[in-house]
Amino acid sequence: MSSDACAYTDYEDGEVPTAFPRTGEGATGAEAEVWAALREVEDPEMPVSIVDLGLIYDVSVDGDEARVEMTLTYTGCPAKDMLTNDVRCAALTASGVQVASVSIQYSPPWSVEMVTDAGKEQLREFGLSV
Repeated sequence: MSSDACAYTDYEDGEVPTAFPRTGEGATGAEAEVWAALREVEDPEMPVSIVDLGLIYDVSVDGDEARVEMTLTYTGCPAKDMLTNDVRCAALTASGVQVASVSIQYSPPWSVEMVTDAGKEQLREFGLSV
């Protein structure tokens, strides 16, 4: 495991807030492109999309600006800067997007129940029991 990985991730059970996980279903235009690009960004600990992990809380595109709200699996994750930069760069790949910002949210708190079914399957293949 690299030193940038979130070595203290806690995969405790929790409740899934209404409307989570968000996957971009129903998004159109540049917003859909941002969601597609975010699906290509993987968690630094394991080969699972941050969208499938339930880390993306919201995506909005207004004109040439994309805004992404996300969380982390661990509030003290040392890979925070690397991951937020990867998310920002991914958002910049959408058509017409010239500016991208990423904000970290800790409410609602992330839990393993926020992982999509596809993400849970990938976690199982990676060797985690979810």
